[in-house]
Amino acid sequence: MQDFIKINREDTVAVALRPLAKGTAVSLEDGSVTLTEDIMQGHKFALADIGQGEPVIKYGARIGLAKTAIRKGEWVHTHNLATALGEVLEYRYEPELKLPERRKGASFMGYERADGRTGIRNEIWILPTVGCVNSVAKSIEAKAKTRYAVGEGVEDIIAFQHPYGCSQMGDDQENTRTVLADIVHHPNAAGVLVLGLGCENSNIPVLMDYIGAYDEKRIKFLVCQDVEDEEEEALRLIGEIYEEAKNDRRTSCDASKLIVGMKCGGSDGLSGITANPAVGAFSDLLIAQGGTTILTEVPEMFGAETLLMNRCKDLETFEKTVALINDFKNYFIRHDQTIYENPSPGNKKGGISTLEDKSLGCTQKSGSAPVCGVLQYGERVKESGLNLLSAPGNDLVASTALAVSGAQLVLFTTGRGTPFATLVPTMKIASNSTLAEKKAGWIDFNAGQIVETKTLEETAQELFEYVLRVASGEKVKSEAAGFHDIAIFKQGVTL
Repeated sequence: MQDFIKINREDTVAVALRPLAKGTAVSLEDGSVTLTEDIMQGHKFALADIGQGEPVIKYGARIGLAKTAIRKGEWVHTHNLATALGEVLEYRYEPELKLPERRKGASFMGYERADGRTGIRNEIWILPTVGCVNSVAKSIEAKAKTRYAVGEGVEDIIAFQHPYGCSQMGDDQENTRTVLADIVHHPNAAGVLVLGLGCENSNIPVLMDYIGAYDEKRIKFLVCQDVEDEEEEALRLIGEIYEEAKNDRRTSCDASKLIVGMKCGGSDGLSGITANPAVGAFSDLLIAQGGTTILTEVPEMFGAETLLMNRCKDLETFEKTVALINDFKNYFIRHDQTIYENPSPGNKKGGISTLEDKSLGCTQKSGSAPVCGVLQYGERVKESGLNLLSAPGNDLVASTALAVSGAQLVLFTTGRGTPFATLVPTMKIASNSTLAEKKAGWIDFNAGQIVETKTLEETAQELFEYVLRVASGEKVKSEAAGFHDIAIFKQGVTL
């Protein structure tokens, strides 16, 4: 295993790949550096003297400015490095497009839906319109699993809980209605029971305008206030869906039918070196097959946004990306919040010092393909290839946003670990082997091998093949544990 990595030839810092002791001599092509203090795994050290106010370079780009003079061999972190980012900016389109080499032949075993989309799971979902019926929904889930066999055909019966659907106004209420309608139509669902209370703002009659046309044999509605025994009536309706869905079977589907969301959380200093580049290389492989990936968490594009803008397929897409970035900055400003209130305490502990540092690592997940589409929150994906989605960095909110935009699967990279999952299979990809070994019950794939025994290309190919297996029915760890959550983006006042 390497002791350290200098990511780009222009970098003025390197990253420790394992704990390095004070006094260690680090050999470089143009000389050596003797460490003047202990350097933790994932943390940075200076390769040259850096003057106060001068830029610190990592990934070949500026990750901030030196707060004080930094000497060669010193630890570089939040104590001597500060963000150099501004607020709302103007941008110029300077395209640098790298078209993927088209490939064919990859496939998975999925469920072909009547509307032409493809699912990778065949589950019955119970979807509350309002938080008031959350507990009822969970009770119905438990009883339905006892009454109806899950396994082949119908693979699971799941109730999704959320606190919204009432006492909301304006865009905040629109978000809830749009998201619920998107979930109703998700291709991983064999059928959905929409469970309403009856007096909520986003009641079933109101939601019908958002849901639009639907399959009456697979989408059912129940207003709890309208029946004497809501649980028994719900079980009857689920039985009708079950009879329709139990004979569904997987068929061979081209990899071009896959839509994969990409998200990171609890990042560390190795995330931008191992896990995120592995996902980026995976994205390029899938796009080469005609598939689709979606990248989100807009605040964690700040500082690296021009790299994405210059990969936009045309001027219109560039302008949408500029709006995506600046609209999110204005969202912070409207609420009197600091735009660059990032990275998190866990990120800093893992070696990430500034938002530029974090963003340049995060955007590695996008690979090298052109940006083909830009999606508003709750908007379903239309363009194959790489898409950018408007959503915050919060793990549950962003992962839910990826799913409702059409992702059948979310790739979630992490250097710290997390057990959560959204409404679709949520694959945890560790940035380091220590995490993969320590939290084997959470982690599905170890990208830490990139700095140990395998190349990025080998690891990306392994990940691609693993994704095809998961798309064909193999369960990820959180899914096997029965973890399923949704979180809707809250943007307004509550009455």
